[in-house]
Amino acid sequence: MAPGVWMPDQGEGTYANPILAGDYSDPDIVRVGEDYYLTASSFANVPGLPVLHSRDLVNWTLVGHALTRLPQAHHDVPRRGGGVWAPAIRHHGGLFRIFWGDPDFGIYTVTAADPAGPWSEPILVDNPGGAIDPAPFWDDDGQGWLVYSYAKSRSGKINLVALKRLDDSGTRAVGEERIIVDGDTLAQVETSDGPKTWVVIEGGKLYKRDGWYWLFAPSGGVKGGWQGVFRARDITGPYEARNVLDQGDTPVNGPHQGGWVETPQGEHWFVHFSDADAYGRRVHLQPMTWNADGWPLVGTPQPGTHRGQPVLAHAKPALPPQAMSAPVVDDSFDDGFHLGWQWQSNPAADWHDASATGVLRLKSASSPVNLWEAGHVLSQKLPGMTFSATTTLDFAPVALGERAGLTLFGAAYGWIGLEHAADGVRLVQVTREDAAGQGDARSVTAGVAIHGPVHLRVDVTPVEVAVAPPADPTRYWPSMERAYHARAQFHYSLDGHAWTALGEPVHVLPGRWVGAQLGLFAQSPAGTPAFTATRVGYADFDDFRVR
Repeated sequence: MAPGVWMPDQGEGTYANPILAGDYSDPDIVRVGEDYYLTASSFANVPGLPVLHSRDLVNWTLVGHALTRLPQAHHDVPRRGGGVWAPAIRHHGGLFRIFWGDPDFGIYTVTAADPAGPWSEPILVDNPGGAIDPAPFWDDDGQGWLVYSYAKSRSGKINLVALKRLDDSGTRAVGEERIIVDGDTLAQVETSDGPKTWVVIEGGKLYKRDGWYWLFAPSGGVKGGWQGVFRARDITGPYEARNVLDQGDTPVNGPHQGGWVETPQGEHWFVHFSDADAYGRRVHLQPMTWNADGWPLVGTPQPGTHRGQPVLAHAKPALPPQAMSAPVVDDSFDDGFHLGWQWQSNPAADWHDASATGVLRLKSASSPVNLWEAGHVLSQKLPGMTFSATTTLDFAPVALGERAGLTLFGAAYGWIGLEHAADGVRLVQVTREDAAGQGDARSVTAGVAIHGPVHLRVDVTPVEVAVAPPADPTRYWPSMERAYHARAQFHYSLDGHAWTALGEPVHVLPGRWVGAQLGLFAQSPAGTPAFTATRVGYADFDDFRVR
């Protein structure tokens, strides 16, 4: 692996969290035999629904995506924060099944015999209006059930977990909706930061053990939350509630929303995310044990309580050894581009010229100059907290105003690259501090005329910043008073050896529900005539490397 990529396996029988340093939000997990599969939210990025594989729960590889494109033309342009929310992956009836909620269009499912694909076309399971976070469950009698929650922004409802039956195919929700958990009716819960109100209960997953139905459902919000567990003797309730994991005295904020898995050896483990702002929602692995009263405890015990707190490092699961691995980052582009790359919306057929060999050829797609509005930025998740990313750009523009480059991208972003101006092709570094709010950009030009390939680099380091304190201490945690930006310093080189910084460092912010992303793009001004070989040019990228 590239030395800039975070590796959780410490090589001596232990692991360090996170097990996935990239932005794999809302993870869910399933075991089939001796193999483990994980999926996560992908929101507006395409392809969506990443599928990762492991045999030891620590070393993961990306094996494919279950969604080649979002099923609505609505997503043919960037819909920041829309798309795939909080999926669940299960194996039932000989098929892998992934369910997800698009808050604007409903609950969907796809199926596959092989988790690497091909996957079926999306099937609409239900559309109760604003539903999110669906997860299926099949009971001992074969009856299928679906739990889900609601996005207040679309439905006006929140803090609920709903239940419906599934039909025999497992692809349609049928019958009457039942609310099995209403957070507004629950007494306050004890946490390591004092009593809290149950708020934003969502992301529910149903399991069964020892005659109890177990609903794992986080509460408290992304950064200030905890992992709630609810149990009942009947699937419809009534459910008892408990906090089984919170931040405790660790730096791991909002440890919640994930999935429980049991190994063949009888160990229990829980994956969840923790929000690192510009670095995304990173995945952690926690040991899970059972208290004497029959309730689970996730993480390491907090003395004198029935709840756990996250482990920062721990002995690896008692599973057969696996080679150290992490999702691939580097790309030579010798055979297309690797699975880790995603577009910002459903791609158009001519954004990428697959006929070019040995390079990534991006056509100069027509779009607004603000990349926040551009679906054709090809991006991947950040591989760690501190790293440098380099690539080589060979630009062949036709129209004035065409530009191409390397970006660290989010709601505030920067990029370095080349722009075709009236006096030729020039090196430029652009910063847009409020891209999501359509703020103005500022640019710095190197004044160097470029007549061939140029090498581009971004150095990335975390910067901790203070944010406004929460207004209601009964609902939020002190950890919400600070955030991470990704500080990006851009450089160029004409020979690949001597590097020159261009522009001031840029504080890059996360996107909408996603972390910042490394991206490559080629762009022509909005309104440029449709792509043809004579009207717009292209950019060739080669040797994308992280160190």
